[in-house]
Amino acid sequence: MEPFKVHILGCGSALPTLKHFPSAQVVEVRGKLFLLDCGEGTQIQLRRSRLRFTKISAVFISHVHGDHCFGLIGMLSTFGLLGRTARLTVYAPVELIEMTRRQMDLFCRDLDYEVEFCEVDTTRQQVVYEDRSLTVETLPLEHRVKCCGYLFREKPTMAHIRRDVADFYGIPVSQFGNIKAGSDWTTDEGEVVPNSRLTMPAEPPRAYAYCSDTRYIPTLHERLKGVTTLYHESTYGEDNHQKAEKYNHSTAREAAMVARDAGVGQLLLGHYSSRYEDERVLLREAQAVFPNSRLTDEMAVFDV
Repeated sequence: MEPFKVHILGCGSALPTLKHFPSAQVVEVRGKLFLLDCGEGTQIQLRRSRLRFTKISAVFISHVHGDHCFGLIGMLSTFGLLGRTARLTVYAPVELIEMTRRQMDLFCRDLDYEVEFCEVDTTRQQVVYEDRSLTVETLPLEHRVKCCGYLFREKPTMAHIRRDVADFYGIPVSQFGNIKAGSDWTTDEGEVVPNSRLTMPAEPPRAYAYCSDTRYIPTLHERLKGVTTLYHESTYGEDNHQKAEKYNHSTAREAAMVARDAGVGQLLLGHYSSRYEDERVLLREAQAVFPNSRLTDEMAVFDV
């Protein structure tokens, strides 16, 4: 299967610490790289990850809180210093777009590449990016400011040719496209070879959902059906449930409830409060509800 991975650059909340960087991660899909949020220090983490700066084609910002966007203007400047020429598209709430344009007027006047800004409506689930193999949708979330997550979905692929059977019947390579699309094959003797004998089913499409800052939403799981891997913020444990409610964040247990109700394959926990020196307490609370819960950490890479 083609690569579909999540590279964690930062999984802390609110402020950088000696243990965790603020939110940032790279989604790698079939050779393309997409940046999700851009907290302070993201470009340093990109260097550590050895991901190629030039391959990042788009940035998706969830909301206008500093721990999710303070690194953006610095990264745009660095891309210019490195001689980037390829266009970069930034998907973000309108408030961040307006602010970043003003910052660029001060700090990034002579870029040799185009920065295209696309405003996202955080209140609607809609496709904001699409190419031949992938769509990206917004996921409305509920936080103290306008906020949305992002849902990456592979498009279905064609069936695989059973080469041994194709060779047995002498089927030319030029006909493989038709067979992948569902056609049968008729031999010179008039025998019809059904498509089911000529092909193997394609792998099921994979999907990754990034749910950044949000309070627990009891109906969120309805938007996440068919998701392979879910990242859901888990800022607090149950010992700080009142703080989660006050600041519109989620506990690890609540994140696990969303994963369980959506029937996802695995849950990635992150956006940890700095008050937790050992996040395994959050992991235990999540696994009690959804066993296939995992902690994220800087430089960790997860297969979707």
